[in-house]
Amino acid sequence: MDFKNAVKALQIGKKEGKKFRLSTEFGKNPEEELPFPEYPRPQMRRENWTNLNGWWEYAFTETQKMPEQRDGKILVPFSPECDASGVKRQLLPKEYLWYFRTIQLPKIPAGKRLLLQFGAVDQDAVIYCNGKRAGGHLGGYLSFSVDLTPYLKTGENELAVKVRDETDADWKGRGKQSLTPGGMFYTAQSGIWQSVWMEWVPETYLERIVITPEYDTASVKVRVFLNGPDAGLTKKITVRESEAPDAKVICVRETRENEAELILGNFAGWSPEHPHLYGVSIEAGEDRIESYFGMRKFGIGKDEKGITRLFLNGKPYFQNGVLDQGYWPESLYTPPSDEAMVYDIKTAKRLGFNMIRKHLKVECARWYSHCDHIGMLVWQDMINGGGRSIQTFLLYLPTVLPFVTTEFRDNCYPLFSRTSKTGREWWKRECRETVHQLYNAPCVSLWVLFNEGWGQFDAREMTEMVRALDPTRQIDHASGWYDQGAGDIKSLHNYFRPLKVKPEERAFAFSEYGGYTYPVQEHLYSEKSFGYRTYQNQAQYQKAMDALAEKIRELTEQGLAAAVYTQLTDVEEESNGILTYDRKVRKWEPQEAKDFCPKEQFGKIFVDKARISC
Repeated sequence: MDFKNAVKALQIGKKEGKKFRLSTEFGKNPEEELPFPEYPRPQMRRENWTNLNGWWEYAFTETQKMPEQRDGKILVPFSPECDASGVKRQLLPKEYLWYFRTIQLPKIPAGKRLLLQFGAVDQDAVIYCNGKRAGGHLGGYLSFSVDLTPYLKTGENELAVKVRDETDADWKGRGKQSLTPGGMFYTAQSGIWQSVWMEWVPETYLERIVITPEYDTASVKVRVFLNGPDAGLTKKITVRESEAPDAKVICVRETRENEAELILGNFAGWSPEHPHLYGVSIEAGEDRIESYFGMRKFGIGKDEKGITRLFLNGKPYFQNGVLDQGYWPESLYTPPSDEAMVYDIKTAKRLGFNMIRKHLKVECARWYSHCDHIGMLVWQDMINGGGRSIQTFLLYLPTVLPFVTTEFRDNCYPLFSRTSKTGREWWKRECRETVHQLYNAPCVSLWVLFNEGWGQFDAREMTEMVRALDPTRQIDHASGWYDQGAGDIKSLHNYFRPLKVKPEERAFAFSEYGGYTYPVQEHLYSEKSFGYRTYQNQAQYQKAMDALAEKIRELTEQGLAAAVYTQLTDVEEESNGILTYDRKVRKWEPQEAKDFCPKEQFGKIFVDKARISC
């Protein structure tokens, strides 16, 4: 086995090589079109909203005092570290980043509240309105809102956002970000990196909705959460055949309860092959939102040979996945545009993949919506955190002697860099909020709790916590190694050994494999380029990838239930993507579509009408 490239991949903060400036073809001219003009939250749409993306003023400070002077302009929602923002400066752990802009309010409607919505701000944010603290949020990956109403005045109002980001100098969730990037860790980013908008809502409004498709009973359950006591407020739920406003109404339910079940009758199931979505309108008093859902059922069970498989809609379904870091050369965590997200997802599907593993990052709501509409399953990683990893234990030992990792228990917190009780509680909170935020997305099929032991702790208990929050999806409790025997899949990472399958009671999966490198000149981020196995020309790479795809096909017959190829795109020094980092070269052209599942099993689902009614 050749571990030379493996060691290179695990290096952090080593001497950097020469960098090259790359960009995709998906950026917009901010002087002609504001970034991301689309409504940011497709499953909770309101009509009365205002997009606040665009040019804000910014300032870096060494203290928490609000600065009087500004350093310049920044293009929101791009982080200051990236080219697209117009700033290109790293926010350091002991610094503060400030954003400023004004909003004009000719009048303040009576009986209305103005919510300021953030897709995500990395890492800790405090929001001010007209100089007064209006709210805040801790954590860099999840959405939040702030009620500005008590601080508003007629005319000009100033908004300010104070941001601090400790990245990997703290135990908070950070993903693959590093202040000393290199190898498999990438440039740290900070600040506002998803859309910002505001919307007027009534005094009592819909704060959150939970939509659960009940596949076996041809029904859907809808639960609403209001911002306060509703005093028996009437809720009206309308389900349509599609998201089109004039689509045929299937069922309507009015209730004073906060939960209702609607019977659909004959319904179309959702799958990657047939991603059918139903439209749903939800009214609560004066508030109204538009949403959608898909009828699908995830599960685990035995096939006709007695092998444990992942199931979709009641039948075995091989999940053929690709790892996606969600990084872009000109904009880091933020895609250059909505079209850029669609391109990546559709390209993965054209390559024969029916699943994307979203690696150590939570994307904006529109990314998941595109997966819902295009038909792409998603394995969602939770965000890793904890102290600085002990590389010998968490990276080198599992690579050289993977069989020994099952002997370690993850309640030995020092080994897993999880000595901070506060940090462990933080991870639990962020994990719960991630499940809540993504619960309604039809595409999300599995939760990945920990990756390669990074910040792992009490994985068996965390599995039960997530299972209680969401019994509708499967769980990978320990992707790669340090398996604690929990969850629904036996999840292995294998880059250097022959791929072999050993079926057990859990479904067997290669949650990472491959990592083949073909460095395409003129499309490299750095003169330092690596992967796990390097090919010097396209012909060699094509042959190796074809052989690997065929090997995966063979292993499905032996019990492989899912596989995740590393990875969709090059990312900074890593050149092991199927696409180059700038998305301008596709290195591999599959010789044939990898159809692992019979498509005829995913059509119209007919249910006995005699036992249902609306």
